[in-house]
Amino acid sequence: MTTNPHLSKSIHFLGPQPGEVGVATVLIHGRHQSPADMFAVAQRIGLDEMPYLALEAADNTWYPNRFMAPVEENSPWLDFALDSITTALTTLEQMSVKREKLVLLGFSQGACLACEYVYRNPGTYGGLISLTGGLIGPRGMTWSTGADLGETPIVMTNGDEDEWVPLERTKETLQVFTQMGGRGRLSIFPKRPHEVSDVEINLARSLLQRLLTSQNTIA
Repeated sequence: MTTNPHLSKSIHFLGPQPGEVGVATVLIHGRHQSPADMFAVAQRIGLDEMPYLALEAADNTWYPNRFMAPVEENSPWLDFALDSITTALTTLEQMSVKREKLVLLGFSQGACLACEYVYRNPGTYGGLISLTGGLIGPRGMTWSTGADLGETPIVMTNGDEDEWVPLERTKETLQVFTQMGGRGRLSIFPKRPHEVSDVEINLARSLLQRLLTSQNTIA
């Protein structure tokens, strides 16, 4: 049996205890990044009351090849990475945080991984925030849309000329999620470098703030 290298990595927390708040955001870093990069994004979002859980990839990379390579070329690392998200969600559920109160937030390779996880594990989530990402697989790939995302709120962003994630794939991904019942929007940034802009931070903040507000109303 092959061992998942990602599961030996620590899960990193920032902010209050998830079980005390009832919501949480799972942060998934990009290629050659680390949890520190995603905690920097969280700090820019500026919601001190939001609990964050950051995942850490072995060697700071979730899978070796480009996300639009044939899926088998990224196996078994892609499966390991997806299992790591399952472990994180299980950890949060053990803290009494339900899936509909969890947000997956990823950048670049981490955003692609977050999209792929939601597609393969459909249901109602607190939200999906894909900052320059899309579903994984080669050009010409098609996706089944029979499963239901239960009106999961989705924020997707990309530049119009991103060198790593083609805008067309981000558009395809949002279309798939919309057909699956997600409530999504795509924001496109002309000439934007491969980074997280202040406008994208504001979009993420709005989704997370709505989740916190709804939780406080219920409480």
